[in-house]
Amino acid sequence: MIGVQLSGGLGNQMFEYALYLKLKSMGKQVKMDDFTCYGPTDRKNMLGIFGVSYERLSEAEYIALTDSSLRLTQRIRRKITGRRDLSYRERSANYDPEVLTREPALLLGCFQTEKYFIDIADQVREAYRFRGYEPAGADREYDRRIRESLSVGVHIRRGDYLDPKYSALYRGICDDGYYERAMLRIQSEFPEAEFFFFSNDPEWVKKHYQGPRVTVIEGHTEENGFADLYLMNRCRHQIIANSSFSWWAAWLNANPDKRVIAPKRWLNVDPLGKAGVREACTDIYTKEMILL
Repeated sequence: MIGVQLSGGLGNQMFEYALYLKLKSMGKQVKMDDFTCYGPTDRKNMLGIFGVSYERLSEAEYIALTDSSLRLTQRIRRKITGRRDLSYRERSANYDPEVLTREPALLLGCFQTEKYFIDIADQVREAYRFRGYEPAGADREYDRRIRESLSVGVHIRRGDYLDPKYSALYRGICDDGYYERAMLRIQSEFPEAEFFFFSNDPEWVKKHYQGPRVTVIEGHTEENGFADLYLMNRCRHQIIANSSFSWWAAWLNANPDKRVIAPKRWLNVDPLGKAGVREACTDIYTKEMILL
């Protein structure tokens, strides 16, 4: 039995579910733990927009994998023999081959690299089709303009990335200089490029990025943020942030001639403390990415 812990927002969950699909393809008995990382008011499974399904880890199975029973006899036994916790957290923010071999285990982490699932890429792409979703209202007009122009999706992540407690991870990576270089790189090849900005802080973006070929996508919240992913993916090219959300928009982009620009440094440090700056999260990059 293997459990894969579901955590974070939509982009993170997509990586975790892709790992689930990989393990299933290997013939393993695997289930998703979709409850331990979320409180009663949190959104849990955000994958519903794709219509995916999975086997769900039960509370009893979770307790067995983590040896966390509160029964008195089990608590006494742990005092004597120690805890037999089968949880396994990926060793770094890069590819960890042991993730695919641990069994039984509860797998914890972000698993943010296509190296975990590249051999079943077609299956993952099929899983992440927007089944039955049709943009409405302003999104329908955005969609039309994106399809009919030489569109470039630009993702700017603010919000939680500005929290001082995350500054060691994100500070100074996707700054104004990065976006300026990226837009100039696109314009040097595609002078007619139209830039469509996606952000969790559209008001800030409107003040800082203006022009006749700039459109800031508005009207989306955490509840319907998947619409950003849908529209971003429809763009011909992408300028992504160091965010799993825009990573997936670029990865799912079916344009064979797409340009994907990414920051040459994804994180300042490995969040697990196992690697230096130069090694932090390098496996997240794909071969078509242009690093600036």
